[in-house]
Amino acid sequence: MGLFRFIFSKTFLIQLVLAVIILVVISFLTMQWLDYSTNQDQRIEVPDLAKMNLNVVEDRLNERNLDFEILDSANFNPDFPRYSVIDQVPAPGKFVKEDRKIYLTLNPSGFRKIEIPNNLIRKTRRQVEPTLRSLGFEIGEISYKPDIAEDAVLELRHKGKLVQPGDEIMKTSIIDLVLGDGSGRYRSDDEDTLDIQNETESEVDEF
Repeated sequence: MGLFRFIFSKTFLIQLVLAVIILVVISFLTMQWLDYSTNQDQRIEVPDLAKMNLNVVEDRLNERNLDFEILDSANFNPDFPRYSVIDQVPAPGKFVKEDRKIYLTLNPSGFRKIEIPNNLIRKTRRQVEPTLRSLGFEIGEISYKPDIAEDAVLELRHKGKLVQPGDEIMKTSIIDLVLGDGSGRYRSDDEDTLDIQNETESEVDEF
């Protein structure tokens, strides 16, 4: 009976009301502190940084109290300036809080170099062309030399220079192919040079 009397007493009811008021006040103050500390109501629109260099990016983000971090470089895209932003997270137009980091992917300085495989010589043109294209190269001029094998790849050339297996060439470069003509005979470069010299000597003798 004493407990029931205390529960319904004026003193207990006053203490209960005070406790509820204190709990409400503490909850309200906690929510206000969380709103302030987390910038709950602050929304900053992420600008479009595409094709901008890092100096411009830094200025644009500083104006909005935002930070940035470079993630990596993508594959070279000729439609974007070198070292410019090619991708960003969050995307342009998104709303973020103050001091949020914007993660950037940059366009590299150019196409990366690709190593020439060592198993292309003496393979057929039909085998070599798809391999080179899959590596990112373009096929240029096709020329022929005397050789027993028809359409067998005898040489790879880039800008007139002989390309050896293991050489590294810029992606999208043009590779010229020198193929065998299937004539059933083989002529080396030394023999070609010797023939030219003989022809020159013959012309001199005529004069």
